[in-house]
Amino acid sequence: MEPFKIHILGCGSALPTLRHNPSSQVVELRGKQFMIDCGEGTQTQMRRSRIGFNKIVAIFISHIHGDHCFGLIGMLSSFGLLGRTMPLAIYAPKEFKPVLDMLLSTFCTDFDYEIQFHAVDTTRQQVVYEDRSLTVESVPLKHRLPCCGFLFREKPTLPHIRRDMIDFYHIPTSQINNIKNGASWIDDEGREIPNSRLTMPAASPRSYAYLSDTCYLPDLAERVKGVTCVYHESTYCTADADRARMYFHSTAAQAAQVARDANAGQLLLGHYSSKYDGEQLLLKEAQEVFANSRLTNEGMTVDVK
Repeated sequence: MEPFKIHILGCGSALPTLRHNPSSQVVELRGKQFMIDCGEGTQTQMRRSRIGFNKIVAIFISHIHGDHCFGLIGMLSSFGLLGRTMPLAIYAPKEFKPVLDMLLSTFCTDFDYEIQFHAVDTTRQQVVYEDRSLTVESVPLKHRLPCCGFLFREKPTLPHIRRDMIDFYHIPTSQINNIKNGASWIDDEGREIPNSRLTMPAASPRSYAYLSDTCYLPDLAERVKGVTCVYHESTYCTADADRARMYFHSTAAQAAQVARDANAGQLLLGHYSSKYDGEQLLLKEAQEVFANSRLTNEGMTVDVK
């Protein structure tokens, strides 16, 4: 099975601390790497995590609060200094375009690579990126300004060939692709060998949902139903639920409710408020609702499986 990994580069909230950097992650799937959000310090965290700068195919920005995008212009500049020539796609709310244009015209005027900006409608769930391996959908969220999450879905793969059966029935290698695509085989005596005997089912497609800053949305679980792994902001504990409502954020228990109701495989907690000295209380509250909850931390790599 091809690697499907989440590299955590930053899991703090607006105010950087000595424990956490602002939001940023890299999703690695089938040889491609995608960045989600780019807070301050992301470049340093990439160095520490040994993630190659020029392997990033696209960057997805959930919204234009600084803790999710202040590191972007420095990142783009470094791409240029490192001699990048491959185009870079940026997916972000349309409101970010004039800001990005101003920053690029001020600081980045001699790139050898093209930046392709794609405006995301944060009010709709729709596919915003697609290639042969995966799709990425926007997921509408509710914050103090336009904001969305992103849902990465692996595309189904073809069944696995049973080499022993291929050899037993003396099937030529030229027929392998036909069999992978569902064909049966007629042997020398005219008997049909069903495809189910010649193949084994492929592994179920995996998925990852990144749910950025949002107040608790009861219908959010339905939008990511059955997701293999979900990251949901968990800025506050239940005792600070009033503050969460005021700033359109979620508590760890509310994040766990979304994961539970979505029948997710596991929940990753993040975007911790700087007011807490540690996150164990957030983890405890989440696990009381959804047992398979985990705290994220800078440098962590999560296998989606």
